[in-house]
This record gives sequence, structure tokens and C-alpha cells, in this order.
Amino acid sequence: MTTVTSPIAGRAIGLAAVPDPVFSGAMVGPGTAVDPVREPHAAVSPVDGIIVSLHPHAFVVVDDQGHGVLTHLGIDTVQLNGEGFELLVNKGDTVTRGQEVVRWNPVAVEKAGKSPICPIVALEATADSLGDLLEYGDVKAGDQLFYWK
Repeated sequence: MTTVTSPIAGRAIGLAAVPDPVFSGAMVGPGTAVDPVREPHAAVSPVDGIIVSLHPHAFVVVDDQGHGVLTHLGIDTVQLNGEGFELLVNKGDTVTRGQEVVRWNPVAVEKAGKSPICPIVALEATADSLGDLLEYGDVKAGDQLFYWK
């Protein structure tokens, strides 16, 4: 079993509330989303594992069970071309849960006309393979969002 924790502080809102049909329709995979606190902060790793994909706006960590967890910082933020994001690790690095991965500013994302809402997705999973899925309520970085059975 893999516990997936929140990479950011904010309010859990569930994938259905994400303003992007690819995420809200769980086409990427099941999971949840967090509407972040509006202050500059670092997004942290939601699991122990290896950074297999790393972009200023998104990263994937694969744990020792082979489970990949995508953290996407905002919606359509790829269009910002890295502006306002600072990578704190490298692709291929081993990270621990809670380790800082990307520093970003949700306020700057909103000022650029993008949504700062952050999907946290279990890649290549099915909805019934996740348990205790948190879809509402305040969360701190490190609070459990769901577990992978």
C-alpha cells in the first residue's frame, strides 16, 4: 500500500472541480486536487521515490511499488514556460516524502490568467484501486490525500 500525501497546503476540492476536462474526467488517472494557499511556497514530494518526469509546472514521482504520482501545479501553466517556477531537484533524483521539489507562486499563476488548482493523480490506476480519497477540506503539505491499495 502506498500513502499519497498533499504536496501543498490549501483546500482539497476533488478532480471533478478541476477546470480542465482531461483532469476532471480522470482521463490521466484518478486522484484529487488541491486549491493552494495564495502565497509563494515549495511543492513537496507526495511519496518516497524517484523523479521520473520533471517540468517547472509538473512532476512525477514513482515509488518502490512502481506507482507513479503526478503533481500538476496549476492548469495550463505549461504556457508560462517556466516563468515563476524554480526546480529544486533534478530528473532521476531520489526524493523523500515532504522533500521540496518545485518552488512556485500561485498568486503569479492567477495574475497570468491561469488556474492555480493542483491535480494530484495516481497514474495508470483505477478509481477502485484508491482508498480514503480526500475530496474536500483544508490540508497541509504532508496530509494524506489517498492511499493506493
